[in-house]
Amino acid sequence: MEKYLQNIKNSNKDVYLQAKKHLDFLAKPLGSLGELEEISAKLCSIYNTLNINVDKKAIIVLASDNGVFEEGIASTPQEVTAIQTINILENKTGVGVLAKQFNIDIIVCDVGIKCNINHPKLINKKIRNCTNNFAKTKAMTRQEAIKSINIGIELVNKAKKDGYKILGIGEMGIANTTTSSAVLASILNLKDEEIESVVGVGAGLTKDAYNKKVQVIKDAIKKHNPNPKDIVDIIQKVGGFDIGAMIGVYIGCAYNKIPIVVDGFIAIVAGLCAVKLNENIKDYMFLSHKSMEKGYILAQKELALPSYLDLKMRLGEGSGCPLMFSVIDASIAIFKNMATFDEAKIDTKYLESLK
Repeated sequence: MEKYLQNIKNSNKDVYLQAKKHLDFLAKPLGSLGELEEISAKLCSIYNTLNINVDKKAIIVLASDNGVFEEGIASTPQEVTAIQTINILENKTGVGVLAKQFNIDIIVCDVGIKCNINHPKLINKKIRNCTNNFAKTKAMTRQEAIKSINIGIELVNKAKKDGYKILGIGEMGIANTTTSSAVLASILNLKDEEIESVVGVGAGLTKDAYNKKVQVIKDAIKKHNPNPKDIVDIIQKVGGFDIGAMIGVYIGCAYNKIPIVVDGFIAIVAGLCAVKLNENIKDYMFLSHKSMEKGYILAQKELALPSYLDLKMRLGEGSGCPLMFSVIDASIAIFKNMATFDEAKIDTKYLESLK
């Protein structure tokens, strides 16, 4: 992990400026395509070229169970983690259907599902069957937290060798909105009375179950006192194997200079963790949709990155990534195929008065 973190470089700002100059000379009013222009310029800065290409895409989905489920803070049976992991591989879930629609590959990795499942496409990197219940003890050991991060890095290294040009990130794990909220509250060093601001209803909770979820998180943070300046300590105490592996994916993407599309709440919390480890990682991240989970806005504010879609989504799985990939494709099409003023035979003298 440390070797990768120490060798992450920021994207090329000179190439970014070259890309912006090219966009300014396309046959349109200056800046009239808004974020579509920003996306393609950012991609150029990542790839260090104006000849950008994202023809091979994949979404990496990390699957794991969470011991805190025992506290009754989830509305869905824990068995659903394993069931939906298989369904993702069979393109039967939200992310599966959308990925198939847009011809995007899905890479699914088991880092801690409670039972052993077999599928020819499933990557088995199981650390162990489920984390500990952090209401009672630390979620995992520090060594396991580091191992989960390294697994994410390994998955990206393999994806790079397999020729993927851009990646998305998703997860599957019942109760992982609880772990994500606890991690985010710890990063932001929230006071006890502020913690509720990052806790949402997840897959849907009754009022009593929601109140219990908030209290479980508050009690766990008091009990374990995670260090807000030590991301590994936070993951070890109140995180999940899936979140740890997602952090590793962000690290691996930045190290390998691969753009990474961020899904919803759990993905943005893991992304924030990664950026806290190395600020340069932010250069490689594209937020897809604005999640309906309460804590998303606080995490986004901390990252200071735009989310490009607002579809009232909160599914997770990586379901926002295929939609964002289509926006990215549109951005690249504009950058590569739209006529310049010269090609469109438009006199650009009028632009002088706009400067």
